[in-house]
Amino acid sequence: MNVSLWILAGGLLGGLGFAYLDNNGGRGMIVAIVIGAVGGFVGGNVIAPVFDLAVADAAAFRPFALMLACVSAVVVLSVSDLVYERYGV
Repeated sequence: MNVSLWILAGGLLGGLGFAYLDNNGGRGMIVAIVIGAVGGFVGGNVIAPVFDLAVADAAAFRPFALMLACVSAVVVLSVSDLVYERYGV
């Protein structure tokens, strides 16, 4: 359940960033949503356990892990936008 929330939150932030902030505007909304979802997954699944914010029980919910997933999605979206503007990749 947590993994799906992290991916959903990242994808939602990617869509909102594209719609309102013109983040990743040159590549399209689908790419922004996918990049945000990947950022949310990485934040919740990789970075949260480093800071002991993830739980071992799959049914348990930790809001701090979700917050970290959202923050990492925003960071990944910002970095990808900067790379796209700089190198056109």
